[in-house]
Amino acid sequence: MHTVFARGLLIIFTAAVMVGCTSEKSAEKKSQDQQAPQTDAGFIEQATFTSLEGDSVSLSKYEGKVVLIDFWETWCRPCLASFPTLQKLQDEYPEKFVVLAVTPGFVDNKEDAESFVNKNDYSFEFLMDSNNLHKKLNIMSIPHKIYVDAEGNFIKQSRGTSGPDGDYQQAKKIIEKHKKS
Repeated sequence: MHTVFARGLLIIFTAAVMVGCTSEKSAEKKSQDQQAPQTDAGFIEQATFTSLEGDSVSLSKYEGKVVLIDFWETWCRPCLASFPTLQKLQDEYPEKFVVLAVTPGFVDNKEDAESFVNKNDYSFEFLMDSNNLHKKLNIMSIPHKIYVDAEGNFIKQSRGTSGPDGDYQQAKKIIEKHKKS
């Protein structure tokens, strides 16, 4: 009886999370940029994560670079569709921009993220949201991107996607505006 109930809850939870990760076309229409309230900006600027090797990683480690915290999971097609675009930007701005690909743990665990990393050739910092930044910011769907400037200050957050070209243009504009000279 408990097993059937637990499976039912898992199915409902998985379905709810998958609804949050919309198809690219509908996500394009729903892409929204937001300025975080002041209280949320503090959570972002003080953020720490856990590397896949188990080390604590602070956002302050990347001071001097524009940072994109990209909440993603292996099953989210729009998330994965943006990775080549983000890699292109990181290659164009190696000293000015870094992507932190952060798994919030909606469905994926560390092993899922490690398996993805081992099968793909992205040079992002792959991290786990071990301190629940996504909960503090009430992030309930992915893709969800948070931008931080080179001094470690919150810039903005973006939900959904504008497609590879739109995401590229948006991120490039932010990098150009906020990078250190």
